[in-house]
Amino acid sequence: MAISLSVNLNKVALLRNSRGGGNPSPKLAGQTCLDAGAYGLTLHWRHDNRHTRADDVRVLRALCAERGAEFNLEGDDREELIALAIELQVSQFTLVPVKPGEVTSDHGWDVPAQHGLIAPIIARLKAAGIRTAMFMDCEPQAMAAAAATGVDRVELYTEPYAASFGKPQFKEELDRVQRTAKAAAAAGLAVNAGHDLNLRNTPLLARMVPEIVEASIGHALLADALYIGLAEAVRRYVRACKGDAVDAPVTQ
Repeated sequence: MAISLSVNLNKVALLRNSRGGGNPSPKLAGQTCLDAGAYGLTLHWRHDNRHTRADDVRVLRALCAERGAEFNLEGDDREELIALAIELQVSQFTLVPVKPGEVTSDHGWDVPAQHGLIAPIIARLKAAGIRTAMFMDCEPQAMAAAAATGVDRVELYTEPYAASFGKPQFKEELDRVQRTAKAAAAAGLAVNAGHDLNLRNTPLLARMVPEIVEASIGHALLADALYIGLAEAVRRYVRACKGDAVDAPVTQ
């Protein structure tokens, strides 16, 4: 079973913000991604607006609704973010812990310690008809506690797997992803994945971890697009998510 590809367009917004104005356009990039076969689009709206802004969320949610594609909104427990997700009836909301000063997401939720924070948010989103996910480290023993929050899915933090690719510790990291995905499924959770996935490490993940149903990929895909074009990058990542070996730019 192929992994569904959701393209994270934060880096398009970041590039736009670096010069002001509207170029490059997250909406046009989103159209290109969907035309090239992406299952859906992802945005992570941070409080500092350093890349995605609230108006981007509105525009891309409308685009996905028009195209019949999934729209995945990521972020922390801010009220303005949760309220926007409910207002726009996003397809999926992925709750991600954020720590001050982080460059990118680098850790999952600590459950059961943070159950009291997470569970009411999950319940509120589900009551609005929104599918829920939560960002989790690959720790098999934590999956039952994640399920106890009422969440529908976990998104497995795959940076350790990606960083170990081709290194001695790779087998151990792949095994940890596999065991966590199996534990999540046993707890009644569907499994997403994300962070540092690229054309080299995604095909093996697709073949070896059949529990994964969706992957959110942004940085590597958009970096590859600088060399091979956005549409071609999406087409290659769609194939990689099916488990096919795909040519990757030499920078990977």
